[in-house]
Amino acid sequence: MVRFFQGDAFIMKLFRLPFTTALAAALALAFLQPAPAAAEKTRVSLGTATPGGGFQLFGTALAPVVNATDPTLDLQPQDTKGSGENIKLLAEGRLDTALVAGVPAYEALAGQGREKVDLKIISAIYSSFGLFAVRADSPARTFDDLVGKPVSWGTKSSGLTSLGGYVAEALGLDKDKDFQAVYLEKAGMGAPMVLEGKVAAQWGGGIGWPNFTKITEAGGRLVGLTPQQVTKVNARFPFLKPYTLAPNSYPGQTEPVRSVAAWSYILARKDLPDDVAYRLARALHKGNNALTEKLDQGRETTPENTRDGAIDAAMIHPGVQKYLKEIGF
Repeated sequence: MVRFFQGDAFIMKLFRLPFTTALAAALALAFLQPAPAAAEKTRVSLGTATPGGGFQLFGTALAPVVNATDPTLDLQPQDTKGSGENIKLLAEGRLDTALVAGVPAYEALAGQGREKVDLKIISAIYSSFGLFAVRADSPARTFDDLVGKPVSWGTKSSGLTSLGGYVAEALGLDKDKDFQAVYLEKAGMGAPMVLEGKVAAQWGGGIGWPNFTKITEAGGRLVGLTPQQVTKVNARFPFLKPYTLAPNSYPGQTEPVRSVAAWSYILARKDLPDDVAYRLARALHKGNNALTEKLDQGRETTPENTRDGAIDAAMIHPGVQKYLKEIGF
């Protein structure tokens, strides 16, 4: 025997109506049924930097990977002026997360030379090393060869620009007084200025950095530090670690290039909910292969590097610490 449930009395009435009337009523009933609820997403803002820079490139590649790996997240990149502004916006709670280069991250989290800022580490993303890029016809072969020359240090709020200041200081130089310093409105303006001869060199760093790619694709070269200079910088600023850029990291770069590096991070505002930080850490881990397929530097965005690259383990977000413990770190 067929049993009828709630609403079946209405359906039985349909069978006693003319066909067209019954069909119309059935369609109306269907439209009145509530639609399945869409999965609720958590929107998370991600501060990057100015167009043409490495952070903007990384952020726009990262967001779709995170969102595809964890459909409950909606990571949204947002152009900013770079690391300096990102720290300010995070401290004010106007950004949820942001990309911050190693030097300004160290200064803000450790209170080095400025007021300490209470932000939390979501992930180490990649090591930020510092080099100059010059045209193919440039006579410059060492860092010292560019002293007194017009060089572009990048945008004023960029972490890479701060890194250049630390390197220069460790070598007994001032990046403004001992060079003809040029600062950019947008990071992407650097490569054209080098190629057009408006500046002798562009300071920057990172695997796949757009300015370096454009300069080396046009036959340009990378200029790093001597082993003695690396030792001197590391002794003066221990958070800047010796770094060697492997051959073929950029077009035409057949030899290793020595420098120093600091980790760049995804930082979060101090009150980002633990469950959101946990989901971000999990999506970054599970989506790492997909990220690396988009960007070579993604291979460094790992839980191991987050653990080992943290300035202080206590600065890692509690939600991220929970995930790291779950996977054995």
